[in-house]
Amino acid sequence: MQKLSLLAALCLSACVTINIYFPAAAAEKAADQIIKEIQQPAAQPAKPKQDSHWSGVQLAMVNLLQQGLNALITPAHAEADLSIDSPEIRQLSATMQARFAELAPAYAQGWIGIQGDGLLGLRDTGSVPLNARNSLNKLIAAENADRMHLYQAIAHANGHPEWAAEIKSTFAARWVSNAQAGWWIQANGTWTQK
Repeated sequence: MQKLSLLAALCLSACVTINIYFPAAAAEKAADQIIKEIQQPAAQPAKPKQDSHWSGVQLAMVNLLQQGLNALITPAHAEADLSIDSPEIRQLSATMQARFAELAPAYAQGWIGIQGDGLLGLRDTGSVPLNARNSLNKLIAAENADRMHLYQAIAHANGHPEWAAEIKSTFAARWVSNAQAGWWIQANGTWTQK
């Protein structure tokens, strides 16, 4: 009996709990990266650069050597990372980037703004021309749905669906922080121009 109690005590002491904390700093960095990508014009295909010092074969060999070294020696990362590279995240980002071109004039006119929760809101319905209201409301609804889907996709891509609310909160602050001068943002129910 005493051996059984000792064994049970040993088993209990051997239990290890691993707490995985939400990587807030990495989430802010990821949010900034995605937001900046979304808010820039669609990238034009880059022209290949000609380098007189290196031939194509030499560059290929250097790249292969670097990939081989990276495979042998895993680069160390000092801080936690948040994965933002999945097919679903890339698709959502591309869709949002394409939509941004349609939303940009509404931001500039002050018709829409970024609410405290990071979602878009129609700021001043009366200033929006009647013939543009329906399409603008559809754009806002599509954008907000994609933003919510993006937060869930990031949480799932990192194996922590329970992080979706924290990712949403982080993005909310970063959408406001990354708002361009002249855009409207909402804090405590009040719209102010940045």
